[in-house]
Amino acid sequence: MFKVRYSYLPQQFADPSEILEELRRFVPTGDFTLGKPVGEFERRFAELIGTKHAIGVGSGTDALKLGLRAVDVGYGDEVITAANTFIATVGAIAETGARPVFVDCDDTFCMNVDQIEAAITSRTKAIMPVHFTGYMTDMEKLMPIAERHGIPVVEDACQAILADIGGKRAGTWGIAGGFSLHPLKNLNVWADGGIIVTNDDAVATKLRLLRNHGLINRDEIELLGYNSRLDSVQAIVGNWLIPSTHDITKKRIANAARYDAGLGQIPQIRIPPRPRGKQVVFHLYIVFAEDRDALFKHCVDHGVEVKIHYPIPLYQQRGLAHFGYKAGDFPVTDRHTTEIISFPCDQHLEPEQIDYAIDVVRNFYRGKN
Repeated sequence: MFKVRYSYLPQQFADPSEILEELRRFVPTGDFTLGKPVGEFERRFAELIGTKHAIGVGSGTDALKLGLRAVDVGYGDEVITAANTFIATVGAIAETGARPVFVDCDDTFCMNVDQIEAAITSRTKAIMPVHFTGYMTDMEKLMPIAERHGIPVVEDACQAILADIGGKRAGTWGIAGGFSLHPLKNLNVWADGGIIVTNDDAVATKLRLLRNHGLINRDEIELLGYNSRLDSVQAIVGNWLIPSTHDITKKRIANAARYDAGLGQIPQIRIPPRPRGKQVVFHLYIVFAEDRDALFKHCVDHGVEVKIHYPIPLYQQRGLAHFGYKAGDFPVTDRHTTEIISFPCDQHLEPEQIDYAIDVVRNFYRGKN
């Protein structure tokens, strides 16, 4: 039994009575496909992020894919993205028929924007920055590059709800931004779900067509689309949780600060940069650790459920071998896979649990069992 567990879902949904009661009222309506709860959730999400439109879809991966399709990314095109991202980013690009072109990350876990221009070719159709772990890519530097080259930006904000730079939130910088509602995200539902935000009316119209087979109505098809609708049932769960999103974010930030204060005193631990003027929302709390693998085992053995995100560089995975990248192409990404370790940081943790995790790390480096 872990003293500091990683998944918080049993606590978050420990008393689902309000949700179940709402579901009991909803079921007799038969409003299961793009029903009223979906429209309500979209309105509330757009208000939360600060955009004109939010379009609910089947998953975070679909949010990225449809965002790319909305700017006409297709076969033979290239999309620039980060080498250290989760597979869903690359999967979304590949589903459009485009090729992912990687750039390395920096120690904020986001793509190194200084490397983007060298990756642009005549086939570059979009840039997909990944706001990884709850950090944001340096959008103040990226957007002028994209505008200079006339390349649309579709943000992968799946791990960065309410992250911001100078108050401007993740998902609002490019033409569109995709978010995930996966159960382990900061705002989550009971299964897969995703949502796309945009301030562009034409893009919003196209996204609503793309998610629902391209149907204008029951009998008219405007374009070939997909079956990627946010379920009404999941929207009910989202509507129940969305009022808590700001509080969830504040608690994660406070937990990360407590970790920083304690782990930052341990010489063998390096805290990532904490840039001023940028709100990091800590979907993942990650630090750099000496003798990482031994520390990992020590933490697990002493009841702290840590993780590694991710032990194998994405670009070196067997399933991506056909893209032709080789070991060493992205040295910062490679280094991260040997140094990073993730600690639980969710809103349900007690201060005593965080302090215990810090003590376990401290004792490891002091050679104590």
